[in-house]
Amino acid sequence: MVIYWEYAFAENALLDGLLLYLALKCVRSRVRFLRLFLAAGLGGAEAVLFPLLTLPDWAAYAVKALGGILLCLAATSGDIKKCALSATAFFALTFALGGALTAAYSYFGIETVDGTGFYVERAPVALVFAGAGIFLCAGLAGARALYRYKKMQQNLLPCRLTAGGKTVSWTGFADSGNCLTFRGEPVCVLSPAGVFALLGASPPVAGRIVVGTVNGTCERSVFRIEQLCVGTFCGGVYATVGDVGKAYQIILHTGILEGCHAHVFDAQGLAAKDKGRGKRHTLSLRK
Repeated sequence: MVIYWEYAFAENALLDGLLLYLALKCVRSRVRFLRLFLAAGLGGAEAVLFPLLTLPDWAAYAVKALGGILLCLAATSGDIKKCALSATAFFALTFALGGALTAAYSYFGIETVDGTGFYVERAPVALVFAGAGIFLCAGLAGARALYRYKKMQQNLLPCRLTAGGKTVSWTGFADSGNCLTFRGEPVCVLSPAGVFALLGASPPVAGRIVVGTVNGTCERSVFRIEQLCVGTFCGGVYATVGDVGKAYQIILHTGILEGCHAHVFDAQGLAAKDKGRGKRHTLSLRK
């Protein structure tokens, strides 16, 4: 049997680099490509040299585990916490990719006869890299979805609203894109069903506001909420009708929790500084 070490080095270096990149993205660690290339090269060298060692099983597993930790340490900036998180993600992703490729081998593997006369299963190189590429795309998409969900859950807050002698307890969403104001006060967004449940079928209209979203610009009625209590804020606000998600009943104004709704541009600045990955379209303001 002939083994081409340069092919083994290249294949393992590329796979290790892919897994390290995905692990760093999963733990939201900064990707430094010079370090990443260095760590991937070390992984390729380890794959070439490891078969030359004669070790008992327990020592072989220990060396492999230590090698993975060293790769993560080389790929990160030396932060112990980031290294530990990256190593955990790296090992989990390695097992996941190995299981996925093993399942693919059973369907697409090619049987050949080795030098001893036994049948062995060989996977085409194209299959390995195609599977790794699909795994990378799926992993990145899953990580983004997980962090979006986590961020949304962190922005869900219990609220108590009072209007017209009726009090309701709802879940509010702290939206960095809601900068609507009316007469210098913040405007929250309720669904039509929420307006009906809180204010009745014919709520008194305080005025109208121009709202611009990705779907266009329109005028909507504004209603007075006598009291909104959320976090440390407890006071009167205005509300308008709009699209509201299923996980919450009211979209809160940016300034309510930031204490800056006295000036429109302050709220816009906070929206611009939002660190979330998801893009949000800022609602337009009434001049």
